[in-house]
Amino acid sequence: VRFVESGGGLVQPGGSLRLSCVASGLNFREYAMSWYRQAPGKEREFVAVIPARNNLTSYTDSVEGRFTISRDNAKNTVFLQMDNLASEGTAIYYCKAAIFDLKTAKATEYWGQGIQITVSS
Repeated sequence: VRFVESGGGLVQPGGSLRLSCVASGLNFREYAMSWYRQAPGKEREFVAVIPARNNLTSYTDSVEGRFTISRDNAKNTVFLQMDNLASEGTAIYYCKAAIFDLKTAKATEYWGQGIQITVSS
């Protein structure tokens, strides 16, 4: 399984960025896709998730209304549109694919390598 994350970089406070994560080596449409982030000196935290079979997205409270997660199953890609970025958005952002096998009761996760976002004037 391999992920290619792109769209990161430096942005001013109040600006926007769009992250992309292209997955290969898995049946993408069967996986719930998430974004996490890890700020300097802090633990990795959940940002947003989009399930495999519907568009019932969920977000951490601090990004609700400013970030939008979406997916394109035809392109094996998950996106994170980030608007009105604040300085606390500075972090390494990771995409994650997750699936739960009902037959074996086993959860499987795959993580991207991470991409840096820096929010600074």
